[in-house]
Amino acid sequence: MAQLHDLTAVEQAEQVRSGSVSPVELTEHYLDRIERLNETVGAYITVTPEIARKQAADAESEALAAQREGRELPALHGVPVPVKDLNFVAGVRCTLGSRAYADHVPDIDDHVVTKLREAGTILLGKTNTPEFGLPCYTENQLAPPARTPWDLELSAGGSSGGAAAAVAAGLAPIAQGSDGGGSIRIPSSVCGLFGIKPSRGRISGGPVQHDVSGLSTSGPIARSVADAATLLDVLAGPMPGVPYAAPSLPPGASFASYAGAEPGRLRVVALPTPPVPGVELHPDCRAAYDAAAELLRGLGHQVDEMELPVDEGIRDSFGKAWAVMSTVYPVAPEHEELLMPLTRHLREQGGRVSGPEFAAALYAFRALGQLIADALLSSYDVILTPTLAQPPAPVGGLRNDADPEAEFAGLAAFTPFTPLYNATGQPAVSVPLHWTPAGLPIGVMFGGRFGDEATLIALSAQLEAARPWAHRRPSMW
Repeated sequence: MAQLHDLTAVEQAEQVRSGSVSPVELTEHYLDRIERLNETVGAYITVTPEIARKQAADAESEALAAQREGRELPALHGVPVPVKDLNFVAGVRCTLGSRAYADHVPDIDDHVVTKLREAGTILLGKTNTPEFGLPCYTENQLAPPARTPWDLELSAGGSSGGAAAAVAAGLAPIAQGSDGGGSIRIPSSVCGLFGIKPSRGRISGGPVQHDVSGLSTSGPIARSVADAATLLDVLAGPMPGVPYAAPSLPPGASFASYAGAEPGRLRVVALPTPPVPGVELHPDCRAAYDAAAELLRGLGHQVDEMELPVDEGIRDSFGKAWAVMSTVYPVAPEHEELLMPLTRHLREQGGRVSGPEFAAALYAFRALGQLIADALLSSYDVILTPTLAQPPAPVGGLRNDADPEAEFAGLAAFTPFTPLYNATGQPAVSVPLHWTPAGLPIGVMFGGRFGDEATLIALSAQLEAARPWAHRRPSMW
């Protein structure tokens, strides 16, 4: 018999609107599952039951009033949506995944939290993240590691690993994540979920934590394309103080509407070779890529495979910018010892990057975006690559506390494809189209033109209809 967490977020919202399910009932269902299962899967750093119950009661009252008065409700009204613990919620502990911030309680909401409040969603808690969101696994010194429910020996990825673990394990129907180098798409791939890294400026990072590098953005992690597109509608839109914005949708359109639209015949350029020197593509990831290309051709799309020259320049530029951005969270000198080895290493490296070097790295990102726009996306609509170069990694398998420089190089080899779209600002999605014979999910990634999330959503929905995945659940969950 189906349980509430088997419903997609859109289905839950429909039942709230009809009165078949109450926000209070939904919230209690998830709080119960979190209490029983969170220690196992490592999804949440902080759970907020008091806030969740108050918001659920308010959402229920509003839903009943809307039914009486014939009013429309926001698309995710009454649906629980946790927030990553890199984002501020006023009055709720925000650790940034670090012992140095273990007692940090902000007094202001991030803009994404303001949007979630206005949409009538329910805050179950703050999801697990590695320290300052720096690595592509989710292990810190505050909470159990985030594990993919498909195999509890394996990492849920990162840095939005807690968000992905929550959705995959049925501890949330959908989640907000953030992505500065692949941090939505990586955990989506290893947890069998659909994730969207939106275009630069689509979602505001303010009012406090504006990313001056332009690498990072919030976005949705979900079981279905419609769920992710609906949450993107909630999170998107300009807010006061944002430095730039992505192009608006046509009047009357929503991202959710594209989840039901035909994409048309698309021209797809397929790039299987990792763009980092010396990195080999694992056979499972190659199989996922090959199967996706075959499926695209079967659906009538043009797919041309290309081999692009491997270049160390973008990796070096990304490394410098990433190191600089690791320094933006202030830590008192006497508390530096609380930081993890990789964090200390990156902050030391970032302190050595000169102003001209940082500016040159940002210039390299803009030049790369221009190159891709001119050389690829003038002739093609979409870019296909693997999401990752390797299948899900063991918990602890990507860490190297004794040699953080070697660890960082290993992280680049694990996820060589994803940082491209953070550098260029283009939108990208990870689509869960493939499972290995051992039952592990392997995602593939699609990138689009700047501002064109709509095409990626329409294509992903077509792929989902052709090879459904939302009903797939790890057997134990």
